[in-house]
Amino acid sequence: MSAAQDLIFEIGTEELPPKNVQKLAANLASLFVQGLKEQGLQFDSFTHYASPRRIAVFIKNLAMQQDDQHIERRGPSTKAAYDKEGNPSKALQGFARSCGVEPDQLSTLETEKGSWLVFSKTEAGKETKALLPAIAETSIQQLPIAKRMNWGANKTGFVRPVHWILFLHGEQVVPCELLGKQADNISHGHRFHHPEAITISSPSEYASQLESIGGVIADFEKRKTRVKQQALQAVNQNQQVIINEDLLNEVTGLVEQPHTLLGQFEEGFLEVPQEALISAMQEHQKYFPVVDEQGKLQPYFVITANIQSSRPESIISGNEKVIRPRLADAKFFYETDSKQKLEEKNDTLKNIVFQNKLGSVYEKVERNSQLAASIAEKIGADIAQSSRAALLAKADLATEMVGEFPDLQGTMGYYYALKNGESEGTALAIKEHYQPKFAGDDLPSSTSGLSVSLADKLDTLVGIFGIGQIPTGDKDPFALRRAALGIIRIIIEKALPLDLETLIDESLSLYGDKLTNANAKTDALDFILGRFRAYYKDQNVATEIIQSVESLKPTRPLDFDQRIKAVEKFVALPEAKALSAANKRVQNILRKQDKTFSGETLNTELLIESAEKELAAKVLEKESLLSPLFESGDYSAALLQLADLREDVDSFFDHVMVNAEDEALRNNRLLLLSKLSALFMEVADISVLSN
Repeated sequence: MSAAQDLIFEIGTEELPPKNVQKLAANLASLFVQGLKEQGLQFDSFTHYASPRRIAVFIKNLAMQQDDQHIERRGPSTKAAYDKEGNPSKALQGFARSCGVEPDQLSTLETEKGSWLVFSKTEAGKETKALLPAIAETSIQQLPIAKRMNWGANKTGFVRPVHWILFLHGEQVVPCELLGKQADNISHGHRFHHPEAITISSPSEYASQLESIGGVIADFEKRKTRVKQQALQAVNQNQQVIINEDLLNEVTGLVEQPHTLLGQFEEGFLEVPQEALISAMQEHQKYFPVVDEQGKLQPYFVITANIQSSRPESIISGNEKVIRPRLADAKFFYETDSKQKLEEKNDTLKNIVFQNKLGSVYEKVERNSQLAASIAEKIGADIAQSSRAALLAKADLATEMVGEFPDLQGTMGYYYALKNGESEGTALAIKEHYQPKFAGDDLPSSTSGLSVSLADKLDTLVGIFGIGQIPTGDKDPFALRRAALGIIRIIIEKALPLDLETLIDESLSLYGDKLTNANAKTDALDFILGRFRAYYKDQNVATEIIQSVESLKPTRPLDFDQRIKAVEKFVALPEAKALSAANKRVQNILRKQDKTFSGETLNTELLIESAEKELAAKVLEKESLLSPLFESGDYSAALLQLADLREDVDSFFDHVMVNAEDEALRNNRLLLLSKLSALFMEVADISVLSN
């Protein structure tokens, strides 16, 4: 028998939740591998398999047993091991007893610090097959399953009832019982094409046997690629298939052997906004919509079946019958909603609660409208358009269409606004005001859209903080973290001249006496500032760079970003390391003083040493030179200028005693260091860079 053999561990089940099957298999593999490592079992690599009826872990070249372990324990020193008569002391007897040997069976270890009695032995590694059942059991128990199902006499529970366990190491079955099933070398193929048992000859043959005999593509990524390729090939060259990544993963989790077909629906349905039809196809039926080269929806859809039928027309016909009522519903909702103007639907918002203590959604849109107008004025957007869009932005929440298809909020507001004669700009701002909805999502393209988006997010964030409901842990029901990141992204990436403190003040004033948290402004501002770290971490900005700017708490996000970019350039300079260390030294010296030196004038007559004279001259020169750079926010140029101070700073610390006995002399030198530090602090606290 070779020293290593492949392993396959498969759990066969009823159909698993399609959105989670890939993640479930990945977690099982991760936990299983963790168990192998904890037991010191060597292997080359691992992968996982996932399909609707199975999750599996494959381990390449898993050792047949643990490596032998050399155990060595140090006992008492030889001085403490024996009494005056040479008999074993209690310490020695206790140590020997704990090792399961007699005192005279211990060895002596000589070291520089003396000699010690030691116990050593080589423990043979355990066979892998004896360790695998417990590893598998622990992996199953630790799987992050929100709600486990129980069936029969099984007490462990799983996502779905389990029908078989395949567990092979080499060609040998790993003997054990898991989830109420005895492990075997038996798997099962496709539910319809090959439901019979399949004897897996070896782990390396698992995937190929399932596919060739059982009609199952066990590899999730391979199956996913097959689904996508077939979908793209189902239409003609003038058409394109909309393949949403989340839907692609879900469809892959629904089929074990994909077979793609093309369905069709009546062109009359195309009178409905295509987003509604696409939503019906994707969300409700798991179909891939078809568009032309310009992105206009076509009366076709791609079906991914789990069987290869001798009568594909029957499958197509059945799916066409299923989708028709869904599209008819969308058309009915659209026609019904269109009978009433969007503005009139705002009355319904008076009965929809935004938050119990903060009032209705209607009250929110009124605040949003005023705040959006103020923001529009600051960024040069159309004030009237921004105010109007904010007032209508939530009206589609009261429509039949959004009630049925919640993902269309904003989108349907856009179409209904245009239908009611609103301007394109107003309608677009309504559509875009939810953006960005997630990390990496597009930002609003119009300035009115930016105004409304910022107003909506700020109103929510300020209101929730205003009643003291600060997000804790994973609890963030109003998605305030996402809102804060959205605010930061919009202001920075659209280069908007906005101050968070000013915006928060305006938002607070619009709430009147509804808010109860006296610290609402500080809490909200600190929360948003705290999101900068996550924003820049995603861009791989070093933590110390973020901290150097963060410590100054700039409240204008664009200004914050300019400082970050300046410090990034600064750290690449050869002078950066020495200057950051010097700044840290300066701050440590100043921190120990009882007085501050802000606003005081340097006394040049008290400058005695040439090194302090030179540094003082340079600092006074830089104060004048850098002032316009600080004013304009050209922090990169400012730090480049400050880098010139390196030699003068080094010389000062080499030749000048700061804590001179003469108080006037000492204070003047401390004032010089204070002015030096203040110049750098106009940009960032670069002392943090030397942490």
